[in-house]
Amino acid sequence: MKWLVAIPVYNEERYLPGVLDAVRRYARDILVIDDGSTDATPALLQLQPGVRTLTHPENRGYGQSVIEALAYADRHGYDWVVTMDCDEQHEPGRIPHFLAAAAREDADVISGSRYLRSFPDDDEAPPDRRAINETINRLLEQVLGLRLTDSFCGFKAHRVAAMRRLALDEPGYAFPLQFWVQCVRAGLRMRELPVRRIYRDSSREFGGTLDDPAARLLHYLAVFVRELQRDPLVPLNRPAWMACPCVLHE
Repeated sequence: MKWLVAIPVYNEERYLPGVLDAVRRYARDILVIDDGSTDATPALLQLQPGVRTLTHPENRGYGQSVIEALAYADRHGYDWVVTMDCDEQHEPGRIPHFLAAAAREDADVISGSRYLRSFPDDDEAPPDRRAINETINRLLEQVLGLRLTDSFCGFKAHRVAAMRRLALDEPGYAFPLQFWVQCVRAGLRMRELPVRRIYRDSSREFGGTLDDPAARLLHYLAVFVRELQRDPLVPLNRPAWMACPCVLHE
């Protein structure tokens, strides 16, 4: 199994060196997508030997970075791509767990969940983020029949061949809303894997109007509705695996 770790970054000078040092313990092939950073991130990346880099001349959005990571993995013959953030919210030590789950060959998307089970040193999630996550979880179940406990975790393993069946083009933070709709429409198999809930910096912002939780939720809902309207989605005769929680037991 040939696999890649892909890390979208935007102004992560504080965390980048430490995260890459930790990822190297578990991964040989690492791709960083620099989404138009304006701090020292580009200079720090030049000091990282063996790390492949895609650079945006301007900020294009988290979703666009993930889309390009998936396309890169496809072009270079990878079987799986693990995406993770660069703000120390995702533990590189969990990478082998994602790969072990991928090796079971019973899933196309293995999605980290910060709420599937509790870890002794879990952090408290910001109340607005947890509330929006829970709202979207309920919406995905009611409309798509997809039962998730964490619809926004960016720590994921993606089967590259399955990603070819999707037509992803949502560039921003609402990317997961498009992603889940298209995964269900394509009949992909989704599973969740427990990961620690880590919030190093509670002051981190989304930027612009998305810093307002109500505006952020409305934006997510607009993207969800738009994606549903692309093609009629009839959530009938769903695969049997969708009838139960998407859980991977370790």
